[in-house]
Amino acid sequence: MTDSPRPINWLDFKEQGSAAGLWFMVVLSTLGGRLPARLFLRLLTPYYMALSGPARRASREYLQLVHGRATWSMVHDHLLAFAQCTLDRLFLVQGKVDLFEVTSHGQEYLEQLLERRQGALLLGAHLGSFEALQRLADDRNLPINIIGYFRNARMINRALRRLNPNSQARLLEFVPENIEFILHVRERIEQGEIVAILADRVRPGGRQTVVDFLGQRAPLPTSPYLLASVLNCPVYLTFGLYSAPNRYDLYCEPFAERIVLPRRGRRRALHEWTQQFATRLESYCRLAPDNWFNFYDFWEPRQDSRAPGLGFAAGTSHAS
Repeated sequence: MTDSPRPINWLDFKEQGSAAGLWFMVVLSTLGGRLPARLFLRLLTPYYMALSGPARRASREYLQLVHGRATWSMVHDHLLAFAQCTLDRLFLVQGKVDLFEVTSHGQEYLEQLLERRQGALLLGAHLGSFEALQRLADDRNLPINIIGYFRNARMINRALRRLNPNSQARLLEFVPENIEFILHVRERIEQGEIVAILADRVRPGGRQTVVDFLGQRAPLPTSPYLLASVLNCPVYLTFGLYSAPNRYDLYCEPFAERIVLPRRGRRRALHEWTQQFATRLESYCRLAPDNWFNFYDFWEPRQDSRAPGLGFAAGTSHAS
């Protein structure tokens, strides 16, 4: 177990394509609707798959862990699911929920927070679509503040903001060492607002611990639990799982009434909270395996050179 900084590389994966390409998708989806945009993605995905070796290899390794095998078509479908969820963000942020079949599980927890005017911290992951849950919060006028490190996703976030400048969501750049940032987040909580953070990527220079996840060792950040201990508020897990062609299942479940970190054994407590999150996240990954969208070198290196992810299943291509 460690909480020392570890070199990471997810920020090396900048937004693919250009601003012109992004706005082409915005125009296509606006004028033509969801169907022609989805058909275009089916043409685009093989092209992206052929050119993006790191994303292809990351998908392959993950699929090996969750399925025990990873064929070329499975990797293709995984990348296509990511592209389709990204496309759906353009519709969800505009409130076009009628295009989708949306079911809620645990919606009552958010409604209770709204009734009590009580703030809370939501923990999510790069699993499915957070916009689907954000839409639910918008529909109920529940203010939500999304904490993140947005340096490598500025184009898409700018496009989403322009599509719906009246969204209840606010994006807060993560600055954990800045006391003013912490005080601002605490003020949001005290005013009965929701603060959300995706808890499955270690930020640059961030503290981490290594946990068991999908039968492999993986680094996850401890900062969400440090933040929760400062905010002294209820913590919930939230995920929006996608199923083709247009279904989203929204899940919200209690994680902790409060997170209290002892002075002694602090690192161990942080590890235990992080492992608890990893265990629940694994359950949701198995529920919707193609919804996991961390396409970078996520796992701890294995000692065994025959580790999953080094090639496709037998009978398929081994191209990298």
